Amino acid sequence: MSIDFRNTNSVWASILAETLVRLGLRMAVVCPGSRSTPLAIAFAQHLEVEAIPVLDERSAAFFALGLARQSGLPVVLVCTSGTAGANFYPAVIEARQSRVPLLVLTADRPPELRDCNAGQAIDQQKLFGDFPNWYAELATPVLEMGLLRYLRQTMIYAWERSLWPVAGPVHLNLPLRDPLAPIPDPRVEEWRSQLDLAQFFATVQPLTEVDTAGVSNIQLPLATWQACERGVIIAGPAQPRSPLQYCTAVAQLSAALGWPVLAEGLSPLRNYADLNPDLISTYDLLLRNRQLAEQLAPEMVIRIGEMPTSKELRLWLERVQPQQWIVDPGDRNLDPLHGYTTHLRLAIEQLVPLLPPTSQSSSSYFKDWCSAEGKVRQKLDQTMSDTEAWFEGKVAWLLSQQLPPGTPLFIANSMPVRDVEFFWKPGNTAIKPHFNRGANGIDGTLSTALGMVHGNQSSVLLTGDLALLHDTNGFLLRNKLVGHLTIIVINNNGGGIFEMLPIAQFEQVFEEFFATPQAVDFVPLCQAYGVEYELIQTWPQLVERLNPLPQNGIRVLEVRTDRKVDSAWRRANLAKFAAD
Repeated sequence: MSIDFRNTNSVWASILAETLVRLGLRMAVVCPGSRSTPLAIAFAQHLEVEAIPVLDERSAAFFALGLARQSGLPVVLVCTSGTAGANFYPAVIEARQSRVPLLVLTADRPPELRDCNAGQAIDQQKLFGDFPNWYAELATPVLEMGLLRYLRQTMIYAWERSLWPVAGPVHLNLPLRDPLAPIPDPRVEEWRSQLDLAQFFATVQPLTEVDTAGVSNIQLPLATWQACERGVIIAGPAQPRSPLQYCTAVAQLSAALGWPVLAEGLSPLRNYADLNPDLISTYDLLLRNRQLAEQLAPEMVIRIGEMPTSKELRLWLERVQPQQWIVDPGDRNLDPLHGYTTHLRLAIEQLVPLLPPTSQSSSSYFKDWCSAEGKVRQKLDQTMSDTEAWFEGKVAWLLSQQLPPGTPLFIANSMPVRDVEFFWKPGNTAIKPHFNRGANGIDGTLSTALGMVHGNQSSVLLTGDLALLHDTNGFLLRNKLVGHLTIIVINNNGGGIFEMLPIAQFEQVFEEFFATPQAVDFVPLCQAYGVEYELIQTWPQLVERLNPLPQNGIRVLEVRTDRKVDSAWRRANLAKFAAD
C-alpha cells in the first residue's frame, strides 16, 4: 500500500491515488508542471499505475481518451494550474459526446492566491462548463480524519460518475499549498500512527455495474414491429466493448423481425458479415437513385445508436418520415431530424433477450433490399478492383480486405469516415473500427489513436494530411508507446471534405481559407520525430505493407492523391452505381 507520509500534500495525493487504484484505476497521463507535483509523484510512484508523462496538454488529453476508449475504464489526466487545463477542453468535449470515462484532475492555487496577481492562476471553477458528468473542487489538503474520509468518498463518487449512468468526463479541481515537493515534515510522520490503513480502505472495492433488472419492464412495441413488413434496422457508428456480442444481437433482431440491416462503415457489423449475410452496406449509393429510394421507403425504422454519417440516408429519412425507435442506453436525444421517434433507453444486447425466440420469413421488401445491394456491391467492387490510378477511396476498400484479422483501425474525421462508409466491403475480418465522432472534429486524431494502441495489438490510423498535421505533437509520445501504429496518411494537400461542399465553387477564397493546403513534406517531419516513413507508389506496395504489421514503433505510409480529381470522381460516379 503506497501512502507517502513525507508531508501533508504527499499523504493527501497518495490517498487519492490509492483510492482510485482500489476502484480499478490502472493508467494516468501526467503533464509537467509545478502546482501538480504531489499528484504527479503519487501516480508515478504507485506500483499498480502506469503513469505516462506527456508534454503537450491537448495531445495528453486525447491520448488519455484513446486509452480509456480501449479499456472502458476511467483514465486519470493530470495538469498544473493556469491555462494548462484549458488545453484539455477539446478532449473533454469529445469524451462527453462519445461517452468515454475520464478523470480530469487540474491542480490549482489555494484560495488565498487567487485574484491577487499570483502567477499561473486563473479561474478554474467549472473550467469545462457543463460538459463533465460532474464537477467538484476538493478541499485544500489538511491531515484530519474527517477530511481524509471526505477525500476517499469523493474519489469513489467521482469514479462512479465517470461511468454511470452514462460514461463521460469528471473534472476535479485541486487547490494545493506549498510545499509541493515531497519535503519531509516530521509532524506528518508523527501523525502516521493515527491512520489505520487497512481499516481506512476496507470498503473501497471495484464497483459493479448498475443493476439493469428494470430493463425487463420496458414495454417493447413487439407486435407492432412484427406486423410490419416494410421495416429497416439502421446500425450507426458503434465501438462496443464486445463486437461479437453486439453483432450477434443485431443479427438476432433482424432474424426476429425479418428486417434488413443497413450497417454504417463505422460499425463492427461489416466485419462480422457471416452473422448478417444479407447486410446492406451500399445504402448511401442506393439512395442516390431517387426512384429506388422511394421504392425502398420504410414504414418503420429501428435505429441502433447514433445516426450514420451518410447525408443521403439522413435526407431519405427526413423525406419519408417513418415511425422510428432508437435503441441506445444513454440519456441523450439522438434524433437530429426530429421525426416520429421513441427512445428505448437500453442497449441492443439488452433488447434481444426480451424478444421471443422466433424468426420471421423474408418479405418481398427484404428481398428488394438484398437484390439492390447485390447489384451495387458487385459494381462497386469491380470498379475498385479495376481502378489502377490513385483514388483515395480505394484505400478504405483495400483496408477492409487486407488488414490482419482483428486489427484496431482508427478512422479520422472528414473524408476518411466517409470513404469508409462509401467503400468498406463486408467481410469476416473482425476489424475493430475506432473514431472520435462525438464532436466530429479533427483535433487530437494522432494522440487518440496512440492511446488506443498503447498496450494493445498493432493498429492502423487512416487519416488525411490536415488531421495529422493538426496533432503532430502526438509524435512526442513515440518513446512512451508500447505497441505499434501504422499511419496511412492520404496527402491531398488540403481539406478534401470541402471539395464536396458548395463553397468549392467560390475559387477566390476556397483554396486559401477552406482547403488550406499546407504543402508539408512528411519526410523531414518524420525524421524530426524519429518516425519511420515510406512513400506508397503502387497499390501492391500498400497491400504488402498492411499484413503483417510491425510490432513496435510508429510508421507513416504516405499516399499522395489529387483532391480535385478525387472529388470529381465522386461527383461523377457515386450516383451511377445504382442508376440502372
